Amino acid sequence: MGRPGYLTLPIFSVLAAIGYVYYTTVFVAVARWLGLATAAGAANAVAFTALAATCVATYAVAVCRDPGRVPPSFQPDVEDVGSPLQEIKRKGGDLRYCQKCGQYKPPRAHHCRVCKRCVLKMDHHCIWINNCVGHKNYKIFFIFVLYAVIACFYAMILIIGSAMYRVPVDEQSSNDSSRTSIR
Repeated sequence: MGRPGYLTLPIFSVLAAIGYVYYTTVFVAVARWLGLATAAGAANAVAFTALAATCVATYAVAVCRDPGRVPPSFQPDVEDVGSPLQEIKRKGGDLRYCQKCGQYKPPRAHHCRVCKRCVLKMDHHCIWINNCVGHKNYKIFFIFVLYAVIACFYAMILIIGSAMYRVPVDEQSSNDSSRTSIR
């Protein structure tokens, strides 16, 4: 009962999107606006490269890290009724039991149809990391999303700055034409 493979279309798509944003930001926007040979251009290229590398690294960890499984030896303490380590079903009052795994489930543990296992404190199965987001990988998943958002804002600022900086050089021969070419 292992995990699905690491090289799936969604994972490849995320890596391709990160690569495209990186290339567009560094080699198109920064190179045209500030120039990679200038101090400002090199500093922005290095800063964005570090941010993109951190984003890819946290993504790889989120993909590979186990979300946390229910131990096969888990047995709820039936004598301690007030224990937070057991949860009672609403219907019937029995302890929660996974029919597919054949074991008791602690609170907030759920059986994932994709991974075919019970995951501790499972939030959801994310197709973009091809993994469940659970107790042991929730933090790194959140950090990846945070770095991705920061990188997107930084790329947006650099791309908009590059687009606004470029002034039309050539205009069409007639003044009434709205088309201009930007070099």
